[in-house]
Order: sequence, then structure tokens, then C-alpha cells
Amino acid sequence: MIASTAVALSSFKGIASGEEETIINAPKTRKPIVLSTWRFGLEANEAAWKILKNGGRALDAVEAGVKVPEGDPTERSVGYGGRPDRDGRVTLDACIMDEMSNIGAVGCLEHIKHPISVARAVMEKTPHVMLVGDGALQFALAQGFPKENLLVPDSEREWKEWLKTSEYKPIANIENHDTIGMIALDTAGNLSGACTTSGMAFKMHGRLGDSPIIGAGLYVDNEIGAATATGHGEEVIRISGCHLVVELMRQGRSPQKACEEAVLRVVKLMKNRNKDLKDIQVGFIALNKKGEYGSYCVQSGFNYAVYDNTGNRLIDPDYYLKP
Repeated sequence: MIASTAVALSSFKGIASGEEETIINAPKTRKPIVLSTWRFGLEANEAAWKILKNGGRALDAVEAGVKVPEGDPTERSVGYGGRPDRDGRVTLDACIMDEMSNIGAVGCLEHIKHPISVARAVMEKTPHVMLVGDGALQFALAQGFPKENLLVPDSEREWKEWLKTSEYKPIANIENHDTIGMIALDTAGNLSGACTTSGMAFKMHGRLGDSPIIGAGLYVDNEIGAATATGHGEEVIRISGCHLVVELMRQGRSPQKACEEAVLRVVKLMKNRNKDLKDIQVGFIALNKKGEYGSYCVQSGFNYAVYDNTGNRLIDPDYYLKP
């Protein structure tokens, strides 16, 4: 008891004399830190970390980070090189959110390699928060983004093979690991996030998933934390997934527990509709203002990357659907 009292007293300075209270034992915030979904998050994190380690803004870091897979023609589920819809058209979706709740998004955008930068331009240069389809393309071209053919030969070949059966049944962790989501905390203690995708392979033209929808595929509250999602977008939208994760953190859950509860909500609704969980993947990653993070998903196969002052690494999170 004496030792405990001594420790407690050592945590305060000059209370009797009216000096400012100082909590010596308060946990130190882990910052900067960046998280992103899937294995390609490792390379994306490298780009983001170059900005964060030099005291840069989280918003700039997440944009730079997700542009790495967006611009990779060998990455088949994000940006340039993404698989097309059933009409053979590559349509891209993205959204971005900063520490002041500024938001921008684009949906069903064709011919532009970096939709995340168009989303940021929507946020910063228009009175709107989302542009879609031809309107999004017109805006991007007016902003000076080059028009390009995004259908690479490998994706075109897959599409033509798919046309032989035209069966729409995405394979969990392959055709629906369709997003890079990235969330970051900078040295100033501010959060931002970005999310970008080419969507489900061979989807109906005009389909939007969760990725461009603030509150579904991404949400940031600079007082609490940030979350982003990947996987079957329809199921994430159904529960307003990332807003739910952040609200659970507001209620006191850790990032890990918040992700777990959100996945359990997905599971419950799937079961209520008699849907087979083996057909989908949904994963969440979350980060709070202390730099604490967590992740959870429906089934094995999802992973995420974390970069902080201890280095960059890939993590396999826990999951619900076990043998």
C-alpha cells in the first residue's frame, strides 16, 4: 500500500502549491503512424512514411501512399490495371477525408489513373463532396488530369475469359480484395484517411461499393480516431461500417474491439438473410488518437500493413469464421 501511494504521488507535481498538474505516468501517444489494407500496403506505407517522418500532414501522406497501388499496372484491384466491369470498362472509386472533416469523393470514374487526387480536388476546389460518372471525368479533365486507357492486357484477357460464362461470383480475398484503405496520424496529432478501388471484378456498369462513401469505406473523426474497410462493399454499406467503428471507439472501445463489433454486425445481418459467410470477406482497420490500432475480418486471408517508428510490417489479424 505504501509503495502504491508513493507511485500515485509521484504522478503529480505541485498540486498543493497550485502549480499545474503533471501526469508523469500518462501513456505516450504513438505518432506518426500509418496503416493500410493488404500486402500492397507495405509499398504504400513507404510513400506515406516519407511525408510523415518529416513532420508532414497526414492528408498528404495518405494521398501519396494510395497513389502507389493506383499507379501499378500489375495491381488488379486498384486504379490502373484494375479489372473491368462486365462491359469491359474500368471504373474507379475513391474518397478522402482530413482532420477538419473536409471530404471529397469520386465514383464510376473512367480514364483517370489517380482517382484519389481527383477526390481531393473535389474536396478542395468544389462546393460538393462527390462527383460521379461523366461529371467526375469532365471535372478531372478540366483540372488537368490526363485521360488514359486503364484496361491493361491482363485484365482484358481475364474479362474476355469471364464473358464465356458471365457468372458473377467474386472469390473472397481475390476478386473482392478490391481496395486500398489508408489511415494515418501525423506528428501534430491529426488524422486523415484515403480509400481507392477499381471495385468488384465484372460488376454491373455503374455499381458503387463502399470505397467512395464517407462513413462506409472510410471515416475520420479527429477527436476520436479513423477507420477504413475492404472487402464486399455491399455488406460494409449495410452497416455504415467505418462510421460505426469510429463511434464504437467514441464509446470507449479500443480500435481492436471496435473492429470486432463491426464485423459481428456484418455476420449477424448475413445470417439473418441466410447468406453464406464463406462467399464474402469484410475487414476493418482502425486507429485512435493515441496511435493504438486494431483490425478484424470475416475470414482468414486479409492482412494489413503498419508503419511507425519501429518499422514497416504486415500483420494477419484475427477473424470470425474459423473451422
